[in-house]
Order: sequence, then C-alpha cells, then structure tokens
Amino acid sequence: MSTDRIIFSRPFRAQHELANLAAVLDSDHSHGDGAFTASATAKLKAITEAPHALLTTSCTSALEMAGLLLELGPDDEVIVPSFAFTSTATAMALRGATVVFADIDPATGNLDPAAVAAVVTERTKAVMVIHYGGVGADMEGLLTLAREHGFALIEDNAHGLGGRWRGKPLGTIGTVGALSFHDTKNVHCGEGGALLLTDEILMARAEIIREKGTDRARFLRGAVDKYSWQDIGSSYLPSELNAAVLDAQLAEFDTIQANRHRVWDSYAAGLPEWARRNDVRLMTVPEDREHTAHLYYLRVPTEERRDDLIRHLAERGIVAPFHYVPLDSSPAGLKLGRTPVPCTRSAEFSGTVVRLPLWPALTEAQIARVIDAVTEFTV
Repeated sequence: MSTDRIIFSRPFRAQHELANLAAVLDSDHSHGDGAFTASATAKLKAITEAPHALLTTSCTSALEMAGLLLELGPDDEVIVPSFAFTSTATAMALRGATVVFADIDPATGNLDPAAVAAVVTERTKAVMVIHYGGVGADMEGLLTLAREHGFALIEDNAHGLGGRWRGKPLGTIGTVGALSFHDTKNVHCGEGGALLLTDEILMARAEIIREKGTDRARFLRGAVDKYSWQDIGSSYLPSELNAAVLDAQLAEFDTIQANRHRVWDSYAAGLPEWARRNDVRLMTVPEDREHTAHLYYLRVPTEERRDDLIRHLAERGIVAPFHYVPLDSSPAGLKLGRTPVPCTRSAEFSGTVVRLPLWPALTEAQIARVIDAVTEFTV
C-alpha cells in the first residue's frame, strides 16, 4: 500500500494563472478595478446569476460590508448559527450588534428555522445563514420568518459557489450574499471574496463602502468628473493580482466542479455499507438542493471514537480533520453574544464530524486508499 501522505485540501491550479499575473505585472495597473476585476466579476455573475457582484479582499470583508449596508449597531441583534466559522459572527459583532446563537439541523449542519423562531425578538435585525459544505439551508423556513419579523437574511455562502436551493443560486436568495475565494475553497485566489446583491440601491452604496467611502467607481465609469468622500467605508477592493488568479480559476469552474463531484460521488458510493454497520451518519443532500462538493463529511457516534478515527487515518497517511468549535462556547462568543436556548445539536455535530480529503486532483488510487482506510475502522 502506498504511504504517500494524502492531505486534506490542495488548491486548484488553473492553466492561465501565470499568464494573467504576468499581464498584470507588465501593465501599469496592479491595483484593483482593472481588466481582470471586470472579467472575473462578469464570470462570477454568470455562475451565480446575481444582478450585482463586487469582488472583495475576503469573505470576511464581504460580511463586514453587509453589516455596514444593513446599518447594524448596538441596539440590534443578529442571529447566527453556533456551528460556523468565526467570521460569520465577528463581522456582526464588529458593528456593535449583539450576536445571538441558534442551533442547527443535525441532518445538514445548517441553521434550523425552528431554532431561529425560538430566539427572535423585536431587536432582531438580521439572521446569518451558512450553507454548510455547499448544501443549501432550509431557505423556505428562513424566508417565511424574515417576512413575518422583518429581518434581513445574510447568506454566508463561503462553501456554496454554484450550489442551488430549488433551482435558485445560493448567495442570491437573501438580502445579501458573501463568497469566499480562500485557497481552501473550490475556486480561489489565495485570499479573496465577493459580495452578491440583488438590490440596486444597496449596490450603489456598496460600491462606495468598498472604495474607502468614495465614489471612485462612478468616477472610473465617467459618471462624475472627480471622486470624493461620500460615506463610511474601508479598503475592501482586491488587487488586480488577486483578480487575475481568480479570473483564471473561474474560467475552469466546470472542470473544478466535475472533479470535486467525482471525488464526492466516490465516497458516497463506497461508504454506505460500512456506515450502516457502524452507526455512522454520512453527509446527505436533500432532493431539492444541488450541492457544490465542497466537503464530504461523516459523523461517528461519539467524540472519543471521532478522535480515534482521525488517528487511525493519520497513521495511514491520510489527513482528515474535524471542523468548527461551536461559537457559543468560545471566549468571544461568551463575551459578545448570548445563547437563549442551549445549542446542544451544534455541540454534538462539532464533536462527531470528520471531513475526508477532497480536492480536484485526487487520483482514483488515492480515493480508494481513503475509502479502504475508513472501512478498516470499526466504530
């Protein structure tokens, strides 16, 4: 058996990355909003069907922009799933809003609308939803609550570029959507992100916020003869170097996705019998959703056996980590948020999840090694 180490994730290399970077370095325009920013944005809008998209320096930056656009402040509450990455919460806390943690649906790892209903108050101004692993959340339940209570829905779609819920692209269903192009994501530029919007009024202000509070974007389009300070904002615009890599990646989006689904489908076909014998729950996708093959995870019955499985795979040269530590139990969560109803399912999910290696260049032999190593383990 091969002893070559199989790492958890490896960034995809697109064929035109170096040529694009050379074009930027040979030009007189390496700051943002150049030709590659425009080209990558157009490709992104085609994939997401979003009327408006703005590249940002990270998904965190896009979420911070969402907080600014929604004018969140100290009198507001934002409901956030406890099982999430830190940016999901800290971008809201940065505005002074109180983060209210809610529990997840254990079938998907996504925010549970019933848990949101249990903690919503008259101060709730927004609800943050992530599409964990690129599988859409229960948007029908969340949209119903948003209409009833008048709060905004922010989609943290870091995992979900190209995913759909009932035919609708993830990231375009709520008020604001955010994407990640960190190098652990399906499509990347090292560090990067994007803000997706359907509202023209929000888009006009978002352009200003992204460019340090100025109307520089309008100036570049020739709409004004000079630009000036218009609003609050920050430096959320990525450089042309990042955009050049992203443009090359987006050009090969279909290839990336086909290969990720090849790996995901192999795990889904090779593990069910072992899972049934060992009381292991495998990742599932509801019928009304199209996932992105961002993750393939399984859940073992206990945290102790979860750790045993991770060690078992490591001994065979396979890196398979767990995932988020629940935010409500973290030091910052205890300081900056509140948890009206215990998030017991988040804690259980966090303590039992294992993610298997998944990247486009995984070979059939490597996939078989992972499946063989997992099925050797008795829970």
